[in-house]
Order: sequence, then structure tokens, then C-alpha cells
Amino acid sequence: MTLTTPTRLTIEPLTREAFAPFGDVIQADDSVQHFTINDGNTERYHDLARIEPGVDGRAIVSLFRGQPRTLPYALTMMERHPKASQAFVPLSGRPYLVVVARPGPAPAIADLRAFRCEGHQGVNYAPGTWHHPLMALGEVSDFLIIDRAGPGDNCDIVPLEGTAVLE
Repeated sequence: MTLTTPTRLTIEPLTREAFAPFGDVIQADDSVQHFTINDGNTERYHDLARIEPGVDGRAIVSLFRGQPRTLPYALTMMERHPKASQAFVPLSGRPYLVVVARPGPAPAIADLRAFRCEGHQGVNYAPGTWHHPLMALGEVSDFLIIDRAGPGDNCDIVPLEGTAVLE
């Protein structure tokens, strides 16, 4: 049996530009279209994510309560939703991590990118984007999820060949 050294992934800050190949960043800031509504009492940050429920699907809203992950953390698998997008919006104001790879064949460790998301930043994975399941940090954290309900399987899970470590 051959033992291999785990690959250490660099955790990058989440930006719209860096995350664009994988989906959308959901964040209120001056770089997106925004305008005042409700007699001047509300600022609307408009059309922040492309929600795609897929053919015969419908968009649903759920809450996920994520148990915190402890670093260093070994990644051994990835998943994707081939039929639809999946958005995660943090409700607890805490940072969390996302690990992604572009749509296509099962990813290799070299294909993975890791991002640190601040508690005011959500992500929307484009259909087919490989990602690791929810990775809350520090404390139990709640997330609003917008994804698909509909006929057919919409979750593929693959083991990684080798191990990647987040530190």
C-alpha cells in the first residue's frame, strides 16, 4: 500500500471575480445594481443570483443548520446538482468555507478551489458545479437554501482520489 501526502488547499477570500466560474456571490455592495424602494426606507440589491430550477423543477426555500467543521479538515468527497442551481445564504453572520470545482467530470484534487466566505456573503452554485457539503466554522450556523424540487435525481456524489486538507 502506497501512502500519499495530503494536498493542502489554500483558502482564498471570496470575491465575485474569483467565484464566477462556479456561480454567483450573493452580497450587498456598491458593485451590484441597487436602488431605494418603500418610500426611501429600503435599499434593494437587485438580481444577485441566477436561480435555475431546471426542467420540470421548481425553486424551493429550506433552512440548513450546519454543525461546525474543525480545521484542519480532510476533504474526501465532492457533490454536484446537475439539474439546477443551489444557493446558500448565511443567517447566523458567521464565516464559512466553500470548496468548488468546475462542472464536468469528477474533479481531481488539483481542480479544487477553497474560499472563505464572510457571514454577509452567500453563494449560488451554478448547475453541475462540484462542491463540498456545507462547512460552517466556529459554531452551529443556519443557512437559507434555495434549490430544486422536482422529478429525477439531482445529486451526484463522488469520492476524491487522495485527500485534500483545509488548514
